[in-house]
Amino acid sequence: MNTMDNLEKQLICPICLEMFTKPVVILPCQHNLCRKCANDVFQASNPYLPTRGGSLTSGGRFRCPSCRHEVVLDRHGVYGLQRNLLVENIIDMFKQESSSSKPAPERKEGMPMCDVHEEEKINIYCVTHGVPTCSMCKVFGAHKDCEVAPITSIYQTKKTELSDGIAMMVGNNDRMQGIISQLEEACRAIEENGRRQKTLVCEKFDLLYSVLEAKKREMSQKVTAEQEEKVNYIRGLTRKYGDHLEESCKMVELGIQTMEEPEMALFLQNTKPLLKKLAEASSTAHLDKVERGYENMDHYTVDFNKEGKALRSLDFPHEDEDEDEEDEDGEAGTEEGEGAQTVSGGSAVTAASVEPPATQQSSSSPSAAKSAAST
Repeated sequence: MNTMDNLEKQLICPICLEMFTKPVVILPCQHNLCRKCANDVFQASNPYLPTRGGSLTSGGRFRCPSCRHEVVLDRHGVYGLQRNLLVENIIDMFKQESSSSKPAPERKEGMPMCDVHEEEKINIYCVTHGVPTCSMCKVFGAHKDCEVAPITSIYQTKKTELSDGIAMMVGNNDRMQGIISQLEEACRAIEENGRRQKTLVCEKFDLLYSVLEAKKREMSQKVTAEQEEKVNYIRGLTRKYGDHLEESCKMVELGIQTMEEPEMALFLQNTKPLLKKLAEASSTAHLDKVERGYENMDHYTVDFNKEGKALRSLDFPHEDEDEDEEDEDGEAGTEEGEGAQTVSGGSAVTAASVEPPATQQSSSSPSAAKSAAST
């Protein structure tokens, strides 16, 4: 019996949570789905694609519900996926074995009873207090002055509300997955830009041999430090969004399980707190956003054209140095025409060698970028 139970668990569809129904399709990631469930997931992920007879036939993509692997379909859509005949045969054998080895389980149907009137079934819904109750409570009990409604009408309303909440959560999860993909792309861009800028710095320093070796290491370390700081910040955001996505997926699974509750009163008892949790989980206001251009590293651009002795004091620009240089531009305008050097902090540096592109000065500090992103 344990073997049969374990086998049955392996034959459960992750979408409908029932045993696979024919035809069973196998995804490129080797996970299985009912064709109908695969079509439902495909329609939810591609709501604007044309349909024919209620089924998608054009190409598109969706993610496997088991491993989140992206499944790309051709023009045949879901019908282009290969059937898993082995799983279908195993299901047939399992059903035959189950029907012959054990009797069909008796379905126990019953309604929950009122806590106050133990012999009365819960058959109405108190709109005032938002709880299901019995007719005796309305006539003689605590709900005699309350507004009530048939439990069937409230059941349909709440079930529709829960269904809409689940659909909204699925949409939020898809958007969050897109944000995670963008964060991963930004992380790769930061790493690539950091490597590119370090290469440019090294090429300049290699022309000056031993005099520039110490400065080359120092400035390369600064690029690496900011790169690591930005990458760590992006990865931290990725983990936060991933944790939020995982929690949202759990809420979706709980909502799906609640949707399968056949008893209306039990369903209504569980719906109210679940809807509140869904509303809280759908909010992403507490998660930081990365500002545009945060991954750029162009403010480390260098251009060395002056004498070798001036290169000993070269450094990446700082905001206070930029302000000092702007104040001194009016006083030393004629001297700059003759090749004079600007003195900052007791060291002689050339203006051309320390000024980055104007569009990049605002992002020279990773901490400033992060604070701007958080606001």
